Amino acid sequence: MINKMVSAIAVMTLAAGCSTAISGLRGHTEFKDKDGRVVGTALLNERPGGVVVRVDAKGLTPGLHAVHVHSVGKCDGPAFTSAGGHFNPTGKKHGLRSPEGAHAGDLPNMLIEKDGTGRFETMTDTFTLRAGPLTLFDSDGSALVIHAAGDDDITDPAGNSGDRVACGVIVQ
Repeated sequence: MINKMVSAIAVMTLAAGCSTAISGLRGHTEFKDKDGRVVGTALLNERPGGVVVRVDAKGLTPGLHAVHVHSVGKCDGPAFTSAGGHFNPTGKKHGLRSPEGAHAGDLPNMLIEKDGTGRFETMTDTFTLRAGPLTLFDSDGSALVIHAAGDDDITDPAGNSGDRVACGVIVQ
């Protein structure tokens, strides 16, 4: 009986240690629009099962906006093309509904309310903040981009999501 209790405690301690190690990994960014104004923030937190991405935005046009992780940690305005294409280390097609997708950087749409503010939270297991082939912290970094329109979740390469209206380099 005592051996079983000691074994159970050891397993729980090991699991808690692994969970703590993963959940300590974080990233963040500050979104800027084409004029360099801050229009939001994002927090990324790795947990067991994936990375939680939370975006708070302000000063954007009401409606649906695509949110994507892009492959380069560079946000030169006004078009933010320096951020490259979507983060896609596995070479998939675009779209959360695509039978051949999705890019690792494809995330659900964010709704911006009539007052220009929006909050978005999702969890994904398609990328990581840890070292490895799916990390956002590779040699050229990554960026989060908010697009002018919603993503149709299937059209390659960007879901007809329109111009890039805000961009932020993801840092630790």
